[in-house]
Amino acid sequence: MSKKSKNASTARDTLRILDQGFYINKKNQKVSIATIQQKAVKDSLHYKPEMFAEVFNKRDQVVRHESKTTAIEVINETTLYAAQALKSEGFEKVLALNFASAKNPGGGFQNGAQAQEESLARASGLYLTQTAHWDMYEINRSLESCLYTDHMIYSPDVPVFRDDEDELLDAPYTVSFITAPAVNAGVVMQRSNKDDQEAIPSVMLARTEKVLSLAMIHGYRALVLGAWGCGVFRNNPADVAEYFRYHLIDNPIFQNVFEKILFAVWDRSEKETTIESFRKVFLQPKI
Repeated sequence: MSKKSKNASTARDTLRILDQGFYINKKNQKVSIATIQQKAVKDSLHYKPEMFAEVFNKRDQVVRHESKTTAIEVINETTLYAAQALKSEGFEKVLALNFASAKNPGGGFQNGAQAQEESLARASGLYLTQTAHWDMYEINRSLESCLYTDHMIYSPDVPVFRDDEDELLDAPYTVSFITAPAVNAGVVMQRSNKDDQEAIPSVMLARTEKVLSLAMIHGYRALVLGAWGCGVFRNNPADVAEYFRYHLIDNPIFQNVFEKILFAVWDRSEKETTIESFRKVFLQPKI
């Protein structure tokens, strides 16, 4: 069986698990996820662009922890590996950025596609928290511009029940997600007008601020970020690293807000060019 066929088969199995609300682990034990999953769907939120004025207002009232600095690490690992690492360090609440498709919940996971969002959708209950907010996808589908929009989905405490090899876990753990599409820079540069092309940096910088602001108002101290939009969307990793660096280091709004951030950049290329862009920006022990 090809990797794509195996991924599609796993996706079908994940949808079956989500529908029935339980799975059978390797110890032949029945593991229920129904209650956790239902709560994640019920508590998920669709943030629309016009809501961010209020988000920023709430953000600006958050009390800073002036005695702590934000520890930032760049690791050549997956998003779920990083999330588990933070959980094992004692962070109860961990928030990960889902490098989302703007038009399809779960990206192409049901067809066997393999990228960050697809791996998250196969391993967790993320997909059902996305399909609860179809309007976000319909809005992006209706647009001509592949800058996309600042619509985002916040999915709190989603059950994760597979590892990175798609094997079922003995017991699930929870991770929260922000589903936010990056600009599809490859398509914009190929097909869009000059105004859209020149807008990419400002749109991405502003969208990055919105992602971090949502993390802030929902009280997260530990985040998993990464090479957002640097795959098929063709954003330059050095640019994306700089968008995050600006807000996390130069922007006073986010100073001393987060305790630990892992940039999980899964890069198996020989020269590791993608992760190297993030290492250059963030490889200092503290900020």
